[in-house]
Amino acid sequence: MGAPKGGAEGVIPALRPDPHPAKSPRPDGRYPVAWLHICAPRDAVPTATSRCECGRDRSAIGRHRVLALIEDHAAHRSTCPLRVPQEGRAAA
Repeated sequence: MGAPKGGAEGVIPALRPDPHPAKSPRPDGRYPVAWLHICAPRDAVPTATSRCECGRDRSAIGRHRVLALIEDHAAHRSTCPLRVPQEGRAAA
């Protein structure tokens, strides 16, 4: 008998890199905390997803709802606890 195997024999585990690696700083020290993904194929219903590291995760289907989500995503930038210094944190 051999050592226990971690998966099915002959199956190669597929590991894909994280498209949004956590806290991978840019040369200037900034890193992304929120993503807006919009899919609007020609002659099809548009969809959008808004995600933030603060836990916000929203989606929309249809032109009017996608446009509203885009505005909401932009407004979230000014209220996100990860972007806006909290009282007391600025003094520390």
